[in-house]
Amino acid sequence: MSTEGGTKALVAALSANLGIAAGKFVAFAFSGSSSMLAEGVHSLADSGNQVLLLVGGKRSERKATPEHPFGYGRERYIYAFLVSIVLFSVGGMFAVYEGYEKIAHPHELENWYWPVGVLLFAVALEAWSFFTAFREAAKDKGGHGWPAYIRRAKAPELPVVLLEDTGALIGLVLALFGVGLTAITGDGVWDGIGTLAIGLLLIVIAVVLVLETRSLLIGESAHPEVVAGIRDALVDHDTVTRVIHMRTLHLGPEELLVAAKIAVNAEDTAAQIAEAIDAAEVRVRRAVPIARVIYLEPDIYSAEKEAAGDDPYATPGGPVPGAH
Repeated sequence: MSTEGGTKALVAALSANLGIAAGKFVAFAFSGSSSMLAEGVHSLADSGNQVLLLVGGKRSERKATPEHPFGYGRERYIYAFLVSIVLFSVGGMFAVYEGYEKIAHPHELENWYWPVGVLLFAVALEAWSFFTAFREAAKDKGGHGWPAYIRRAKAPELPVVLLEDTGALIGLVLALFGVGLTAITGDGVWDGIGTLAIGLLLIVIAVVLVLETRSLLIGESAHPEVVAGIRDALVDHDTVTRVIHMRTLHLGPEELLVAAKIAVNAEDTAAQIAEAIDAAEVRVRRAVPIARVIYLEPDIYSAEKEAAGDDPYATPGGPVPGAH
């Protein structure tokens, strides 16, 4: 559902941004407004970002290969990270530079009604894109608040579009502020201030996206409630008596790797244990359909071993024996 909703939001955002970018560049050509130029580049960068996310989604659907045995699900995270870089450099830094230049060398705004008209048109299109993304994300976020949803989301498309559209709407208000005050006062510095504010806003949004996609690229575990569901599904209190320890890792937004050591009865035969593992995998996939890759290791439970905790040398990311 999140993939389908993300694609719908991306197509809506791409359509809106292409139309808005064209209008803003026309307004810049007739008025010379730096806010319009910065906003036009912003909309063009947003359009490119949506194309990147669509390409990432398509490439992530490729089947696993011997070289990439867990598939290409993380391509969606890579392209989302590229989006944050584009937003920071092409959108944010360009607008900051243009705003500084306009403040340092202001000039009077010509044909102010062009940028004002285009900005109002852009607000309408951007609002349509935002509410499309908002509706799709509302289906996906469950009972969590919006900040928590942005942080917890494993599929990057909807959070990216939401943040971009939110930034775009605020940026349009800032552009209207700059253009309006410039038209009223005749002082082009206001246009530069509006442009500078747009740039700083885009940089903040880009940094949020960088931090979130970086975490996804490194590898995030499943949500605690999903982990609890997997634990409950593994244990049948007959052949599998408990989960000794478990790790989960998102291979992509809809692909989860599960590795667990499970406790079995000491008197069970190898055939019984193999049957118990197969049954446990079926239960997990029924409870959590995105658990695509499952590795289960049978063991005999030891309270002493559990009290000692995990071996730090056997934990991924832990110290290497003999290394200094």
